[in-house]
Amino acid sequence: MARLRLALNQIDSTVGDLAGNAESVLRWARHSAEQGAHLAVFPEMALTGYPVEDLALRSSFVDASREELRALAARLADEGLGELPVLVGYLDRCEEARPRLGRPAGAPLNAAAVLYGGRAVLTFAKHHLPNYGVFDEFRYFVPGDTLPVIRVRGVDVALAICEDLWQEGGRVPAARAAGAGLLVSVNASPYEREKDDTRLELVRKRAQEAGCTTAYLAMTGGQDDLVFDGDSIVVDRDGRVIARGPQFEETCLVLDLDLPAAPAAAPSGTVDDGLRIDHVTLSADPAPPAEPVVPGTVAEHLDDDAEVYQALVTGLRAYVVKNGFRSVLIGLSGGIDSALVAAIACDAVGPANVYGVAMPSRYSSAHSIADAEELARRTGLNFRTVPIAPMFDAYMGALGLTGLAEENLQSRLRGTMLMAISNQEGHIVLAPGNKSELACGYSTLYGDSVGAYGPIKDVYKTGIFRLAKWRNRHAEERGETPPIPENSITKPPSAELRPGQVDTDSLPDYPVLDRILELYVDRDRGYARIVAEGFDEELVARVLRMVDTAEYKRRQYPPGTKISPKGFGKDRRLPITNRWRERT
Repeated sequence: MARLRLALNQIDSTVGDLAGNAESVLRWARHSAEQGAHLAVFPEMALTGYPVEDLALRSSFVDASREELRALAARLADEGLGELPVLVGYLDRCEEARPRLGRPAGAPLNAAAVLYGGRAVLTFAKHHLPNYGVFDEFRYFVPGDTLPVIRVRGVDVALAICEDLWQEGGRVPAARAAGAGLLVSVNASPYEREKDDTRLELVRKRAQEAGCTTAYLAMTGGQDDLVFDGDSIVVDRDGRVIARGPQFEETCLVLDLDLPAAPAAAPSGTVDDGLRIDHVTLSADPAPPAEPVVPGTVAEHLDDDAEVYQALVTGLRAYVVKNGFRSVLIGLSGGIDSALVAAIACDAVGPANVYGVAMPSRYSSAHSIADAEELARRTGLNFRTVPIAPMFDAYMGALGLTGLAEENLQSRLRGTMLMAISNQEGHIVLAPGNKSELACGYSTLYGDSVGAYGPIKDVYKTGIFRLAKWRNRHAEERGETPPIPENSITKPPSAELRPGQVDTDSLPDYPVLDRILELYVDRDRGYARIVAEGFDEELVARVLRMVDTAEYKRRQYPPGTKISPKGFGKDRRLPITNRWRERT
């Protein structure tokens, strides 16, 4: 057996910030060396950020990534870190690929490199390219065709990138065929609710298939509508957890692994899926046993509601900070949606950077205004009240609107007010719509849909109530003031655009509605299969009709944090002009 001290650097990268990402890799590599690591590992495309999308097709960006990688290797050596192998993901290109129809321009590669001695001693590309959900990697990359193996301190370490573990075949069985003592996979797999359990079972299964200890390093942070939750995992060859990183935090997970010593002869040839073994020996001799053993640690994991809430906070914070904004603006109605958005915003960027505006109309209830004021008092956010009645009266006098047009005018006046304040004071507006409303078109274009980001756009209404209760309970457990007024949670939801209005005037009860929507939107179930689940036929037909006819509205809604397997955005792409309807 040989001992290998592994440093898994679970870091947050920003797309396009090559210099900043390189600086982060350098800083964490330095920390890894200080911990006595024999191998420092960084996530998939850590140098460029992930996902780069169409930047992969821009040759100037590929060139910049390659140059930054070379510069990083040199800087590591200049700082005395040249003898520490550093595995880092970046964007490369396939030099041998010929242009052809169906291949992405320039043959980009989702690649990783081992930096050692001031240069990249081994490079490789992701073998399995995902093409589902938010992933379009067939559009952007060409696949790798090698099994990269490095010999470090007398241990053969096989290397893989993300989807190489999620798909059957390829580098996992190839690692077994090559006799690897350790399989390391670098990843930028986005967060989804309850995905941590799926991920753990996947890593356990792949370790058993590879026949060796397996380390799964994940990215953390946020990028546009995606969140990366960390949760890096190391399991032994039997699937037992040796170490596990925290969720939603940057960290360096360091541990000593006792692994099979590599044979004298390096593996070579072609193995499973026609992968050619690309082997490089960096240090053939085992590490001296004098150093104390660093055991693996297993971080305490969040419960389901805490996990979702933290994902929403992380997503909003990343969007604000990485886009150079300083503060956010929210229209506060006293309702549950805007209250939860305000709580998330205060946790994400601090209450001093959150601005709330109550914009009462003639139909706003006294308790709604009071609830908005109470929310501001509890959270400490900046608050003001600007009535829209004078503007509303002016429009009504000029246009004489009635019915739905009159109701929507109030929402659009509020949207105009928020955007005017945003322009004047430099805040970005947060849209408070939830997934139930967006699914059914229960939002006013250019009204409550205005904004730069929608923090809860992928959370169904029943989830909104659950998260609000969790956030208040969490505050009480910590001896803090619950941020959300109890009345905002217990009163019937209402847009308050006409006297006595409640959401159930237009929508089914949310517990029923959300179950139908989950089947139709998230699971792509058709009318017949949803009815077979026990739902009323007329109700199902009405809900599906509302969802289908609201596609044009959803296309105009701002991005927002994705927490489900299928959010409104890249996950679910339907034509706006579409005469197909589920048969009833």
